[in-house]
Amino acid sequence: MIRIFISLILYLITMLTHAQTASDSLAEQGAGPVFDIEVTVSQIKTNTGTVLFALYSSAEAFKNRQPVQFKSLKVEAGGVAVTFENVPQGMYAISCIYDENGNGKMDFSTNGIPEEDYGFSNNIMSFGPPSFDEVKFEVTDKDLTFEIIL
Repeated sequence: MIRIFISLILYLITMLTHAQTASDSLAEQGAGPVFDIEVTVSQIKTNTGTVLFALYSSAEAFKNRQPVQFKSLKVEAGGVAVTFENVPQGMYAISCIYDENGNGKMDFSTNGIPEEDYGFSNNIMSFGPPSFDEVKFEVTDKDLTFEIIL
């Protein structure tokens, strides 16, 4: 059980340290249509802190915690909404962390259990980080909207 929590810790910390900004436009990866992905997180327990979002474009990027877009938003009125822009067609996954105290990282108890909420696309929750296949979705021909439950 501790190994699972340690894996989750490493996953979430690495996600934050390898985050890139949206200024590295995904549209530069190839020609073709691009779309927007809107993600909302509601019912956040307080109006403090931020929610950190990461968009991954492949299983390898997800495994190596190398998002193609990263966004951070302050919580207002118990929720946040973010839009990943200029996303080309393909397979993607999203992860988010509710950084309640605003320190820019996931906090854990002494036994390795997360003290802050987190979530993934498809609302997959497990003991440890999920696989890309569990959280992936496809961008094909239209803008997408997701709600992630923490």
